[in-house]
Amino acid sequence: MAVDVTVETVIARPVPEVAAYAGDPTNAPEWYVNIRSVEWRTEPPVRVGSRMDFVAQFLGRRIAYTYEVTELVPDRRLVMETAQGPFPMRTTYGWEPVEGGTRMTLNNTGEPSGFARFGAPVLEKAMTRATSKDLARLKSLLESRG
Repeated sequence: MAVDVTVETVIARPVPEVAAYAGDPTNAPEWYVNIRSVEWRTEPPVRVGSRMDFVAQFLGRRIAYTYEVTELVPDRRLVMETAQGPFPMRTTYGWEPVEGGTRMTLNNTGEPSGFARFGAPVLEKAMTRATSKDLARLKSLLESRG
């Protein structure tokens, strides 16, 4: 069973500012509640082929994985993928200008394998809650810089 979670928010900051901050994996631990650390395996900045090691805590478990950037359209879209672990996943950030700032969309899709696939509905609900909180945290962080 596939998991597909999309959340979005409008951030009262210009697209280049939101995309630069959110699209830099180094900042992920500041706005993702569950991300503990990010270490670059390739030299920054972000570009197609960039690889980063992430360590997260989700549903009481430590998860370590490597993301690779597979698509980058500056100030529009960033796609990262991992094929590791019990939950290979694709994360897509989208940014578009709207009245009052930037609409940021965050989408996570994947196909849990092994035992994890039986918990897909629970996993999807937990991911929706977590990513909604993450975008709210990002919005608060960036708007407070105003």
